Amino acid sequence: MPEIIRDGFRLNYQDTGNGVPVVLVMGTGGSGRAWHLHQVPALVAAGHRVVTFDNRGVSPADGGPPGFTVDDMAADTAALIEHLGIGPCAVVGTSLGARIAAELALARPELVSRLVLMAARGRSDALSTALNHAERELEDLGIELPPRYRAVAQVLQQLSRGGLADDRRAADWLEVFELSTAAESAVRAQRGLYPMPDRLAAYRGIRAPSHVVSFSDDVLAPPAAGREIAAAVPGATFELVDGCGHIGYLEHPDPVNRVLLAALRPEREPGVPAPA
Repeated sequence: MPEIIRDGFRLNYQDTGNGVPVVLVMGTGGSGRAWHLHQVPALVAAGHRVVTFDNRGVSPADGGPPGFTVDDMAADTAALIEHLGIGPCAVVGTSLGARIAAELALARPELVSRLVLMAARGRSDALSTALNHAERELEDLGIELPPRYRAVAQVLQQLSRGGLADDRRAADWLEVFELSTAAESAVRAQRGLYPMPDRLAAYRGIRAPSHVVSFSDDVLAPPAAGREIAAAVPGATFELVDGCGHIGYLEHPDPVNRVLLAALRPEREPGVPAPA
């Protein structure tokens, strides 16, 4: 894979297709390769040039300085856009990737032509803060949860109600998460980025046309959190995808891809207006 070097960190990326460029920013612990399962093929088929990459912390051997920030990750994304000469371009982020994309739009507005924020929140709430503190306490105590237990916890957090109720699908996801030891190390590396401060007031400074996408069964970034962001970003629209958990782009990729493609059209159909 091609790469650029920033602060001693190798940022691996993939550049696929031709046409209108879009950069996809992955969430906590995820590799940019995850986008290639469903989103990259759909976007390339629709005439996009798609850039994906691995965030800091995903490959600890290449990790660069410890204690990195979301601002560092936004600067990484900016450096990649400048390296490829594709700015201004559309930027899509999910979960932590949405947080990075929003900060990029604030810090380097000249690089972002359009913004799509999926499974996003603008601040940590009491429950997400408690979860973050509990996970860090386990880590500080040197407690390593068994992979099977960790997989169950992840499935409960990541899937929709329908996914949890389907024994076959749930079993498949349990196997995937149990084998994802590399992803768990990436989660640990990025855990210091949470709890998330309240950024809703700052998001009022975003000027790129923005679309916020929430998933109906998302317990980590519930729809109410997405509506908060859409209300804060001037002119932003909001859309809810039904039957999806936090990883809706993997759990039910077809409806998510339809939403994504519509949001990236230059004159896209308007979404549901943000609440006043």
